[in-house]
Amino acid sequence: MERNYTTGPVFRAVVCFSIPYLISYFLQTLYGMADLYIIGLFCGTESSTAVSVGSQVMHGLTVILVGLAMGTTVLVGRSVGAKRDRDTARAVGNTVTLFGILSLVLTVILFFCVKPLVSLLSTPSEAVEGTVRYLTVCFCGIPFITAYNVLSAICRGLGDTKTPLRYVGVACVCNIALDFLFIGAFSLGTMGAALGTVISQALSVFSALWFLRQSRTLPPIRIRDWKPERGTMRAILRVGIPVAVQDGLIQIAFIAITVFANRRGLSDAAAVGVVEKIIGILFLIPSTMLSTVSALDAQNFGAGKPERARRILRYAVCIALGWGFLVTVVMQIAAEPFVSLFLRDGGEAVRLGGQYMRGYVMDCMLAGVHFCFSGYFCALGKSLVPFVHNLLSMMCVRIPVAYWASVTFADTLFPMGLASTAGSVLSVAICVGVYLYWKRRDKHGA
Repeated sequence: MERNYTTGPVFRAVVCFSIPYLISYFLQTLYGMADLYIIGLFCGTESSTAVSVGSQVMHGLTVILVGLAMGTTVLVGRSVGAKRDRDTARAVGNTVTLFGILSLVLTVILFFCVKPLVSLLSTPSEAVEGTVRYLTVCFCGIPFITAYNVLSAICRGLGDTKTPLRYVGVACVCNIALDFLFIGAFSLGTMGAALGTVISQALSVFSALWFLRQSRTLPPIRIRDWKPERGTMRAILRVGIPVAVQDGLIQIAFIAITVFANRRGLSDAAAVGVVEKIIGILFLIPSTMLSTVSALDAQNFGAGKPERARRILRYAVCIALGWGFLVTVVMQIAAEPFVSLFLRDGGEAVRLGGQYMRGYVMDCMLAGVHFCFSGYFCALGKSLVPFVHNLLSMMCVRIPVAYWASVTFADTLFPMGLASTAGSVLSVAICVGVYLYWKRRDKHGA
């Protein structure tokens, strides 16, 4: 159901919007976690490495799609805030057309590029065959992945985070059950993990479409709303493309780090892959704050309430900082026990994973801050700012520092973990500087 967040207590609006989204985001992340955990129960380190490498690729693809769909969230949110129902319907129809074509193109291209992609990632030889099988099946499910994330983006723009929670819950339960069936009972290994993921996502999309039709969450959409309209497409892509490119660059940085680890050996590759999964869980709250700020601030900018938008940003930054500090302290004490949950037969991998986690987890505080600012800039229509700071962070800090650490420190992964933290220092400095400059400029202009 559409909900307007341009009035009422600000903190309450942030919490009410973010909690359902956080839960649905957690359940979505649980897909990959369940695959990795269950494959670790029934198979060896080679299969765990294959799933971790393959799921990293799929996560990168999903993040890019989510970034591109940010244009839809902002456009729908602004229309809702300004109470322009026809603009909302046109944005939804054009989004479905755009992403429908995109998903088909991606499916065809990636399906025929599986082996070159696995080779490009420097996947350990023991895990190559399993990674190819995993990605081949997952690439066939790209239309369902796209459909889920587009529906979620539309709902966020409408101020509705409860509807996506319902159908991602269906997908999560199905995925876990199918993993035990395909991996445990049928012994399909990495292919079984991929089949479980794709089938569960397909079921979630069908259940979502049925629910949306019954609840009438979406505004009435006429046939002409599906026809590409230049102004609407431009508005979606103007915000979505810089965010998608930015998120793609971040994933390239993560994949580059994965490549550096893969070249060090199977234990290092398994350690980095598992920690990336755990970090995915820890980053749920910062990522939730990004989506919360972008959606709520889009409505408030559409309603002509910039000061309320800034207050939403401040609350989100405080929440992200507090969470980042908490998990940093916990992981400094108990990194190895968390890593060992997914590497039951990897003593050396657990040790290396603990080192990598202790360096990486500090990024949770800093990334949370620039995530919130990125959401604010996107809602403002200035998505080029997140693109620039992430590009500079990746090219100047994350990848160079990670590569230097991988070849300099042969016995530890701790310095490689610090590469992401160091990159976020630059991002935060740029975001805060741009925000203060614009705020001072607007004050003097007023």
